[in-house]
Amino acid sequence: MRGSQPVLFRGRHFRSEVIILCLRWYLRYPLSYRDLEEMMTERGLSVDHSTIARWVLHYGPILNQRIRREMRHPNRSWRVDETYLRVAGKWAYLYRAIDSTGATIEFLLSPNRDLVAPKGFLRLALSAARARPRVINVDGHAAYASAIGELKRTGELGRNCRSRRSQYMNNIIEQDHRFVKKRVVTSQGFRSADGAMRSIAGYEAMNIIRKGQIRWLPKGDVVWTEAFH
Repeated sequence: MRGSQPVLFRGRHFRSEVIILCLRWYLRYPLSYRDLEEMMTERGLSVDHSTIARWVLHYGPILNQRIRREMRHPNRSWRVDETYLRVAGKWAYLYRAIDSTGATIEFLLSPNRDLVAPKGFLRLALSAARARPRVINVDGHAAYASAIGELKRTGELGRNCRSRRSQYMNNIIEQDHRFVKKRVVTSQGFRSADGAMRSIAGYEAMNIIRKGQIRWLPKGDVVWTEAFH
C-alpha cells in the first residue's frame, strides 16, 4: 500500500514517513549516516547511508525555509558570536545570533573572519528578526563594533542600539553553539561549503524546533511532519 505521497516527496523510492524519520533522527541526535543505515536495517528497511545523506542535503534547507514563517519573534536583546568549523580541509566561521532567552535569530557560514562577514551577517539577522535590536552583545572581535557602527550610520540599525562587549553575557550563545558543533563532529566534517551550509541549515532548523520557537509546536514535541507538507 503506497498511497499518495505529499508533493515534496513524490518520485522518491521511500515513503515520506521513512524519509522524515531519518531526517529527524539525523538532525536531532549525534548519529552518523551509517548509524541510521543500520537502524533502518533493524526495522526491515534497506536504506543506503548515501541515500540518507542526499535526503539531508536536499531537505535540510527546505525545512529551515519552511519553519521561518512559523517562528516566534525574538526579543530585542541579541547575542552574536562566531564559531569555527572545518570545511574541505580549511577553517570556516559559523556566525550565529540568538536573543537573551536563547531563541535562534539567524546563522551564516563564511570562509572569512573580517569586517565584511559580520556586517553581512548582521544585515541577514535584521531581515530575519523583523525588528531592530536595542542592544547587541558581542565578543572582543573588533570587526563587530565597526560593522555595527556602519549599520547605524546607514540607518539599518537604530541610533540608540548599543554594542556591548561582555564575554560573560555571551555564555548563552557559547552553550547554544554546542548543539551544532556536536552534530558536526559526528558527521566527521564537510567536503564542500555547499554541503556544509545545507547540513547546518538542517541542524539549525532542528535546534529551533527543539527550543520551542515554532508557534504551533510545543517545546519538546518531536512530531514536526506538518512543517514539510
